Amino acid sequence: MPASPAPDTAFRRRCVAVLAAGALLPPVLAGCGSADEPSEGKGGATRDVSAVARDRTASGGTLRWAVDAMPSTLNAFQSDAAEATDRIAAATLPALFTLDARGVPQPNPDYLQSAEVTAREPQQTVVYTLTAKARWNDGKVIGAGDFEAQWKALSGSDSAYWSARNAGYDRIHKIESGEKPRQVKVTFARPYSDWKSLFTPLYPRSVMGDPKAFNEASRTRLPAAAGPFQLADDGELGKKARTVTLERNPKWWGDRARLDSIVLTPVARGKRAKALAEGKLDLAEIEASELTKVLDGGRGSGASAPPEKAAKPEKPEKPEKPEKKAPKDADKDADKDTTKDADKDAEEEADADAADAADEQAADGKSGKAAAKAAEAAAKAAEQRKNLRELTVRRALGPAYTQLTMNATSGPLRDERVRRAIARALDRDKLAAEAMRPIELPGKPLGSHLRLAGQEGYHDSSAALGKPGTEAAAGLLAAAGWKGGPLPDARAASGADAEQSDKGARAKAADQGGGSPHTVTAPVFGGLTHSSATAHVGLLRQTAYADERAADAAESEGGERLTALRNQADESQKEADEAYRVLSRFVGGLLRAEGSLVRVKEGKELVLRMVLPAGPGSEQLRSTGHRIAYMLERVGVRAEIQQVRDESYFADHIASGDFDLALFSWPVSAFPVTDARPVFAKPVPAPNGTLMIEQNYSRVGTDQIDLLFEQAANELDDRARQDLLRRIDARVWAVAGSVPLYQRPELVAVNRKLVNAGAFGFETPRYQDIAYRS
Repeated sequence: MPASPAPDTAFRRRCVAVLAAGALLPPVLAGCGSADEPSEGKGGATRDVSAVARDRTASGGTLRWAVDAMPSTLNAFQSDAAEATDRIAAATLPALFTLDARGVPQPNPDYLQSAEVTAREPQQTVVYTLTAKARWNDGKVIGAGDFEAQWKALSGSDSAYWSARNAGYDRIHKIESGEKPRQVKVTFARPYSDWKSLFTPLYPRSVMGDPKAFNEASRTRLPAAAGPFQLADDGELGKKARTVTLERNPKWWGDRARLDSIVLTPVARGKRAKALAEGKLDLAEIEASELTKVLDGGRGSGASAPPEKAAKPEKPEKPEKPEKKAPKDADKDADKDTTKDADKDAEEEADADAADAADEQAADGKSGKAAAKAAEAAAKAAEQRKNLRELTVRRALGPAYTQLTMNATSGPLRDERVRRAIARALDRDKLAAEAMRPIELPGKPLGSHLRLAGQEGYHDSSAALGKPGTEAAAGLLAAAGWKGGPLPDARAASGADAEQSDKGARAKAADQGGGSPHTVTAPVFGGLTHSSATAHVGLLRQTAYADERAADAAESEGGERLTALRNQADESQKEADEAYRVLSRFVGGLLRAEGSLVRVKEGKELVLRMVLPAGPGSEQLRSTGHRIAYMLERVGVRAEIQQVRDESYFADHIASGDFDLALFSWPVSAFPVTDARPVFAKPVPAPNGTLMIEQNYSRVGTDQIDLLFEQAANELDDRARQDLLRRIDARVWAVAGSVPLYQRPELVAVNRKLVNAGAFGFETPRYQDIAYRS
């Protein structure tokens, strides 16, 4: 993400991770199965981990854990720190507070005996009492000197430190040793309610005490560790390293790590199903589009499948759908990771069929080379299916939500009534249900910008927006001066009743002052027209997919037949892509020919540009975008969809303001007072004439919201602070800059033998407990 004025960098990079994971991705404690029959998270849990006691796990082994990329720095407080940096810090450095499954900060007994506010007046004072054994692996005691060095490096008062975060640290007045041994006393200049977010992770004084060490040396070296793991190679990250190895810390005083090592392995999202099939990973968060590939054990997933009997000319393959739906609810009990006997039999039969296919090719007079190639492909496919059978997929509702952002500085969206109309036109229940149905998680709309359902403090404040529905939305648009558009009643009409319904609706609109002599209602078959267009695209895609599979199956034959099949597959794909581009320009675009279905004001149509990412892994977002466009069409708003490259989606469009409507996901923090403030703060003009938006990409806010955030930051009483957060959220709903839609799923492929790992949700992983079954 682009730099912004003093945001919380950890929160910003969580935004990047969520964006990359689906542009779009880190609750109630539920769905945690037993050791013998762990859950697969289909009940809507916010945590799905196979929990096993340490004494029932094996000691030793290596965990290969997927990350997006190699870390560009080991310093979590630098602007280019990313997912891998955070994971290294969590496993190797002190975390004074960790999060439970409901996102509640809990003192970490490995480092703290206690931590409490000992005074509120005249200044807030917090006293940390550290455990007696807390030491860095170089033998030095963790103490006040480390706290003080981190405060001074991150406070923003010394420009020599290239820190990307000062939230909370800028409120500290002084740090000193407490009255008792192993105590650290922190005195604040201004009250800070999110004080539990500070000093996690805690770096050694050797990193924080010197600007050069902070800015440069800490990018590739951790001179000391104080966690269950430490960075291998004496804390040095080699320039040519392709993975990051964390090894067991022999100086660790807490529960000994069960694993020998954790290897962080860079694999891009969208390519992880292949890496899992090849046996290169043990733990990886995957996209919804990869779920079927993993669960189906590689069958029909494109995982180097060999030529099969069905691909032969005399037995042409039936077109397959590109995305296979997950099992129905009635089959849930049979979908746990200790079952799937039927699937296993089918997969073994598929392996045998693949081998038979290779034998048949040899028997049919194929050359020895072709037969060998077919046999090699069959063996490879069988091995990949075997690897995938050793995995299960953990599913939970992750700590992030997908939302629609409206650019309040763009044309019609400057009018709050238009933004509210768009928000109220959305059927959020339907959007959530459709998004979650393929992965068998409950689809419920989110009612808060600041908390997730099940998280402590969650409250549904969506009523502040007003009652949803097409009639309410149409009324707001009419009040804002936008005339015309389809009449809602006409959509429900059919046959001979259509004309009468149209007349009645027009009369009603005229009586209410909302009609227009130029209004043209949508034809009664409008919905069917859209459905037919969508179905046509789907059929073309299925045909292209089948043609590509047929060509792949003929790969070993070569010759003119293969060339012809490849040409046919290319033509089918071009035809499908062209049809999809036409549909994408305007969902329900065929309706435009019917007349003035789009509202008009002062001669201009109400047309908005919705920007969506085009890359793999964003299929769910694009589907949601199309559904939103169709919902807006029903109230006379045309949403023209523009798909852009993933790498340019955020920087060139969202951050720069080159959009009207956009879909992406936001993480939700355990510390919303600090982390959500930059997202909803009122933009202010900069000296150079630009608008300083921080992370507020809707570019709308109010002075009242800013004031409430400041009050919440100063409020040390938990109940009073929760009340302030509710008031903030209600006002954020009211300005209608963004609309929360649904909680984003967290899907994690896990080796079946691996325990105490999976879809963690809010919960902080306990790295020393991650292990393989004994």
